[in-house]
Amino acid sequence: MDDVLSLKESVLYYLDRSGGLLKLAEDCETFNDPQQSEAVYRFCISVNPSDLVELDPVLGDCVLHSPLKATALFQSVCFLSIKTLSLIEKIHTENQVNVILKLTHLPPFPEYCLDLCEFPRGYGPMRPVAMEGLVIAMTRVTKYTQGARFLCTEDGCPCSTGFHHIRVHAPGATESATVRRDFTCPLCSSPLKEDVKFRVLGDKQLVELIHVRALAVLSVHPHSSLRYQSVSLFLRDELCNSMRIGRLYRVLGIPAHVHQWPKVTWSVEANSVQPWKPVYTHKISTNFQALLTATACSPWRFSAVVANSFGSAVVPPGLYSTLKLGLLLSLVQTRSEEPDSLQCLDLMALTTDTLIIERLMTYSLGLAGRGVRHQATGEMFASLSRDEHGAGTANVHAGSALLATGGICMLGDLGGYRRDKMDAVQSALESRVASVFVPGKKYGEDAAQTLSFPLQCSFWALADSTAPSRRPTRGDSSVLLGTVEMGPVPMQLAEAFGLVIQCREAGGEQALLAQTVHTLRQAVQPGEPLYPSCMQFTTQDYQELLALAQTLQVEMSPGAEKMIHGYYMASRRVRSDTALGAKVSVASIKLLISLAEAHSKLSLRSRVLEEDAVIAVLLCENAITLRHGTSALVIPPDAAFPCDLGDLEALQQRDVALQRLHQDILHFIYAHAPGADSYITEE
Repeated sequence: MDDVLSLKESVLYYLDRSGGLLKLAEDCETFNDPQQSEAVYRFCISVNPSDLVELDPVLGDCVLHSPLKATALFQSVCFLSIKTLSLIEKIHTENQVNVILKLTHLPPFPEYCLDLCEFPRGYGPMRPVAMEGLVIAMTRVTKYTQGARFLCTEDGCPCSTGFHHIRVHAPGATESATVRRDFTCPLCSSPLKEDVKFRVLGDKQLVELIHVRALAVLSVHPHSSLRYQSVSLFLRDELCNSMRIGRLYRVLGIPAHVHQWPKVTWSVEANSVQPWKPVYTHKISTNFQALLTATACSPWRFSAVVANSFGSAVVPPGLYSTLKLGLLLSLVQTRSEEPDSLQCLDLMALTTDTLIIERLMTYSLGLAGRGVRHQATGEMFASLSRDEHGAGTANVHAGSALLATGGICMLGDLGGYRRDKMDAVQSALESRVASVFVPGKKYGEDAAQTLSFPLQCSFWALADSTAPSRRPTRGDSSVLLGTVEMGPVPMQLAEAFGLVIQCREAGGEQALLAQTVHTLRQAVQPGEPLYPSCMQFTTQDYQELLALAQTLQVEMSPGAEKMIHGYYMASRRVRSDTALGAKVSVASIKLLISLAEAHSKLSLRSRVLEEDAVIAVLLCENAITLRHGTSALVIPPDAAFPCDLGDLEALQQRDVALQRLHQDILHFIYAHAPGADSYITEE
């Protein structure tokens, strides 16, 4: 008895020192409405385990290892405080005080961490643990019983009045454990009957959490014998809607066994939820550091060499350089740890060799912080099922696009997609929202509802330009100069992708021979270097470079802003069509900014220069030309890589060509952009 009294004194001292008593008094004010009468009054108390252990080691150990006992201690102290200070007159018994201890953190020791990959589960103590994982499914918010009042049916029993029998929800308890009809009075053994008007309801949501390594199954990494199983996580009251599908979270919770006859399931009652950001080391290899120093004389050379040598495990250096640059720029703009800051950079490749391009994209996907390769048999956006934990509500499962939040979703060859699937992809690219229709009657709701989820990932796709086209033929049978066949891809879908790159090589048979020799040498001499040491940048080198580039915060220089704005306005004027309206959409300005910022990051600069805007304009103009034909700004098809980059002389030749194109862009803006003379000089 003395030990319990000592612990209660420590609880009171902690609440007084931490401001808990003051918050308790403030919370009580919300319950003093005369029109409101409840059986249970719920209070959330923030508890810092470190402070508790320092104040009273026994009490700290009780909170960390016997949460139910600790809750009872805090409940008793809060009840005495409420009665002593006359905070709520409607509270008569200690049972009416429902205390929830919210832990700020747990000690950073392995005993308090739960690895979602470890098995078996459920044999350890039911105490608070910390876990990190990815949300792959979640239900809609439903109601549960926080607490209920029961009265004895025997009129002469003292328990037939008052608040002697109060039942509240406990971790792991089902609804039937809180409210049912077979409770008996402990004094007279008569049946108990619920006083329904005093029932207190709360919000409940079920979330499926899985280890983040499970995404490797959907990515490009080799399949293993490992199988991942999700954990059912219960969110209640203020924690509802605190998690989003496709995001990473760190959860403090109490494991519990949920008894649903004839099964017993293992789940976790969430205590606190915080977004989780994996920690990465941001550095670049000595190879790239030396390259950065050697190419400091030109703002274009570093990114050119990086793109030229990229993907040497799949294609030889110098092949498909424009596509490789586009893939790198898209990778730079991914932010798997901060999806809200993601600037989507979608990319579609047109090619006659889908096998090689798909291999290159697959290799690039492995460098993304989070990359998901969509399977034809899988769900692209979201699917529905019935919740199996008794609520019967709709359970929304994440598809490939939602699982790729903050990263890349690779769609593969669009030639294998039906028209309705292409329409769904187009709608998602345009609205950046995935909608799911939930029929009300099927899932126990009064009315049907449409749920919407933001799509925060970039999409990659490819198409065979030699495949039969689905584009409507022009009535006059004319073909605009510069346009190419999109194969099975409708024009509206190509417009939605924004960045469209045609994979063409000027060498023709020579490029095919180089690819053939590359493949054969890899097969005959696996693991041996195939190219000079200056081109040997490992996959890890690229991973470190991209990880560093993604963290850079860049600002736009006035010159870059003027060029992007001027090109956009000039293009809209030149390409305007009285019948179809402007062919340069408003989304093009976002694409230009994203490309310029990405090129600046890839070059490891924190300021977007006018030279970065030049690369953005060239890539964007090439993409528009493929769809709508050439304009007054005539540029070569592979303007970003006008020559092979085999030596220093070739790099100098490329710089001269880009400087010439830079002047052409300025002349184009000066001639066609309205009001261009106010911010671009004729010189």
